[in-house]
Amino acid sequence: MLKNITLSAEAEIIKKAREKANNEHTTLNATFRQWLKQYINRNTKTIDYNNFMDQLNYVEPGRHFSREELNER
Repeated sequence: MLKNITLSAEAEIIKKAREKANNEHTTLNATFRQWLKQYINRNTKTIDYNNFMDQLNYVEPGRHFSREELNER
């Protein structure tokens, strides 16, 4: 279910945003809904990334491989 909200911005900014959305074959409302989804998922992605990196804690960076080791098959 969609729910209405009210936002305030300068008239010129709204006009330019509507024009840009129109050029992208969308609406300002659709663009804002997409932005809201990205906004709420932004921290989730960071947390997911941090959890992923924590799972890789067994990896010890810093070892340098010789040319022979890099070319082994």
